[in-house]
Amino acid sequence: MTPAERTPSPADIKRWRRYLADERAEAAVYRDLAGRREGEEREILLALAEAEGRHEQHWLTLLGNQVGRPLRGDIRTRMLGFLARRFGSVFVLALAQRAEARSPYADDVDATPQMAADEQVHEEVVRALAARGRQRLSGTFRAAVFGANDGLVSNLALVLGVSASGVPTHVVLLTGISGLLAGALSMGAGEYVSVRSQRELLEASSPNPATTSALPHLDVDANELTLVYRARGMDEADAQARAREVLATLGAYTSPVAVQGTPADEHEAIGNGWSAAVSSFCFFASGALIPILPFLFGLTGTAAIITSAVLVGLVLLGTGAVVGLLSGASPLRRALRQLAIGYGAAAATYLLGLLFGATVG
Repeated sequence: MTPAERTPSPADIKRWRRYLADERAEAAVYRDLAGRREGEEREILLALAEAEGRHEQHWLTLLGNQVGRPLRGDIRTRMLGFLARRFGSVFVLALAQRAEARSPYADDVDATPQMAADEQVHEEVVRALAARGRQRLSGTFRAAVFGANDGLVSNLALVLGVSASGVPTHVVLLTGISGLLAGALSMGAGEYVSVRSQRELLEASSPNPATTSALPHLDVDANELTLVYRARGMDEADAQARAREVLATLGAYTSPVAVQGTPADEHEAIGNGWSAAVSSFCFFASGALIPILPFLFGLTGTAAIITSAVLVGLVLLGTGAVVGLLSGASPLRRALRQLAIGYGAAAATYLLGLLFGATVG
């Protein structure tokens, strides 16, 4: 018996009205997101909103004259709508992806198989849109999250370990500041060396433009240019054809010895060594500053330790949630995992500090 052929129970009516409200709210989220996009992404989001409209019509048909007053969507969907209207970012798409994954239609006899299939496909569509957004996120943003997290955990562990050994507060503060500067300088120097090394390796692998001047003097029948293309990955037949083409149209290429697969903008993608170093220094320092704030403001002893741990815990929850959104995982689960790892490292160092303090005493 189909839903339309049976008398719905009050529980059915309540559930259908909830589904109707959620479909309307989800369609509004996609329209709000589309309002902040252009071109193909806008069209895709509007198509998703249209599909949610078809689902809305299904529940309207079942409810008939029992639609009643419009309900509000669930708290998650309303939050998505709020974020979509104000930000329209990749984070909203990541949350929408998770919302689509929680669709109950596959287990609800009153939803059609087509609706359940739609929701599964919608999850993949939103996942793909979110992936585009993640790719557009700059490396600087990701470095900010991970650099700050490194500073948080390492300096909290350092401060707690030193505090547990029983040294005076001013020594703890001095140690924390030293840890901040040492870690930030190490991160900045490491990032500079890494970026410079990447650029130097890329330069060593890039074709030498000066080679172009030798091309007019090559023997067309036994030209060495074929070997260049073979060394860069072409098979023999393609390399010969490419070499003949280049020699036949000499002057039409800026760098004839360059082949497809060696993009000219790779240097830009790697970035500048100094800017990477300064960014890493600032990101690490911003995180490492949090654990020593209570000591800077005059707190001492247990009160300073607890306050430091609470502040770091709050920031760890935030960075963990951001990492979860960027990776498409549960923000709450990643936040708690980040918190557990950070507190675990700090607790281990604190216990070691207690041990060494007792030994020295």
